[in-house]
Amino acid sequence: MVLDSVVAVSDDAVFRELDGQSVLLNLATGMYFGLDAVGTHVWQLAAENGSLRWISQRLAEEYDAEPAAIEHDLLALADTLVEKGLWSVS
Repeated sequence: MVLDSVVAVSDDAVFRELDGQSVLLNLATGMYFGLDAVGTHVWQLAAENGSLRWISQRLAEEYDAEPAAIEHDLLALADTLVEKGLWSVS
């Protein structure tokens, strides 16, 4: 996965937010996946604009963290969500 990737929510993914965190369900596999508050925010940003570069820039504006750390964590999360079938990449 690279920052120039664009992600989209999979047709098999169901998202439910609960008190700032979220639970995702892959309907095809029946597997659940949880996101903390930051992961939930990333999910919501991806629904708005799936460009990982754009998401990374937004996170850098909103959080007091090194851009390199944000990029690393975002790419790791994106890899996991794609692996779990919750996001697709174009």
